[in-house]
Amino acid sequence: MVGVNLTKNRYWVLRHGKSIPNEQCLIVSSMENGTRPEFQLATEGIEQAHVAAKLFQQELEANNIPLANVRICYSPFSRTKHTAQVVAAALNLPFEGPQCKVVEDLRERYFGPSFELLSHDKYAEIWEMDEKDPLVGPEGGESVKDVACRLTRAVTIMESEYEGCVILVVSHGDPLQILQTILLESIQQQEHPNKDLASILSAVQVASILSQHRKYALVTGELRRVV
Repeated sequence: MVGVNLTKNRYWVLRHGKSIPNEQCLIVSSMENGTRPEFQLATEGIEQAHVAAKLFQQELEANNIPLANVRICYSPFSRTKHTAQVVAAALNLPFEGPQCKVVEDLRERYFGPSFELLSHDKYAEIWEMDEKDPLVGPEGGESVKDVACRLTRAVTIMESEYEGCVILVVSHGDPLQILQTILLESIQQQEHPNKDLASILSAVQVASILSQHRKYALVTGELRRVV
């Protein structure tokens, strides 16, 4: 199976719990706004993170994975950091220790100034643009391709730093959809002789594949194994 040899680690993804921006139906996608402390998890989101932590712990126990082999890599945004903190605490992992790491390339997709701090209803416009051409993003924002490129960089770095670990990636809706798209498509491809992981992930970043990222959508607080 190609997936067995694609990565040296196993990956689970977790979309952050329901956040205060989610409650307010606001698009918060810039680094400046996303890291503001008032945009962390809502009360419901904290509970979702606790539930996700319990499910993740069950997955670890079912697969006989020791906590020593767990790494939590998270986006620097307040809502993802808060989620990662809740999960780490539930697993009794020190958040400031070496098993938890902020990864800037896991940040939210920036939707551009024309969508920032507007209603969630605007997402439909963005995803319609993605279906037409995922290589072109909203004005001043990131395309699907842009996000796929930095996620490839993130995975490549994680693969260089860890081996034989279970990595929980705590990120956002669009980035996690796009991450699943490139990882799962790479697994479904034929054997990749003499190619490094970055090249394999880059090879599937074509319009026909990237435009389908919405099929891997996650709800807030949803945990999913990918590789």
